[in-house]
Amino acid sequence: MSLPALLPLTVLVVWGSLALVGHWLPIAPDEIVLAKILAPPSWDEWLGYDDLGRAIADRLVIGAQTSFVVAVLVTAVSTALGTLIGVTGAWLGGMWDHGVVRIIDIVLAFPGVLLAIALAGLLGPGIENVVIALIAVGWVGFARLARAQALSVKHREHIQAAQALGTGSCTIIFRHLLPLITTPIIVEASFGIAGVVIAEAGLSFLGLGVQPPAASWGSMIRDGTRYMLVAPHMVIAPGLALFLVVLSVNLLGDRIRDKLDVRSRVLASSSL
Repeated sequence: MSLPALLPLTVLVVWGSLALVGHWLPIAPDEIVLAKILAPPSWDEWLGYDDLGRAIADRLVIGAQTSFVVAVLVTAVSTALGTLIGVTGAWLGGMWDHGVVRIIDIVLAFPGVLLAIALAGLLGPGIENVVIALIAVGWVGFARLARAQALSVKHREHIQAAQALGTGSCTIIFRHLLPLITTPIIVEASFGIAGVVIAEAGLSFLGLGVQPPAASWGSMIRDGTRYMLVAPHMVIAPGLALFLVVLSVNLLGDRIRDKLDVRSRVLASSSL
């Protein structure tokens, strides 16, 4: 594996590892040291301290846990729910498909982030409500993609043969149809993770995400904006972590798309 491909994978492995084992690390994200309020990075604490004298590095670990759990949970549920709704609508057709399309059009008529902000505001602050709001917005893209893919393959010969043999609809969908549309859904899910990370940080920045004293990269950036001139490290550290994770997810998503795209591999081999 080349170095450009290894770097994004390394960042994501570190992100996931911190999220999974963070609670067992010797950190104290909520410990307040008054003598170190707004202390800059040093050899003792590489990322410095925030406005309450808490170690920014320790809080970055907790923020990694928050973003990782939200990203994985929202993406997994949105993918499963959207795929189920899209494939079911395409398979049943008629009024069912028409209803699915209308619901998708209504949700897509609103900007996704603004709709998530409105839902999170109605439900109230809290990480659970952020997850619900992001799922309510995120399933639509997967449903539209799954429906389009299902419509393109539902009339293939082997599926029609299975229907002629009397195979049940559920068996056909799960054994013959879903395997054919898995590739684009996986690619969409890989890019969806980056979107969820940004959305969670944005909602936490607005005060709709995790509540103090819990840490989130978005809330850390919000707290640091008041001290940009005297303690820029409060914004730089979580901002850089957010940037690296989102960039790495997108780069890895590009590689997954290239690996799973049969047409691009055929074109590449034909050009050699």
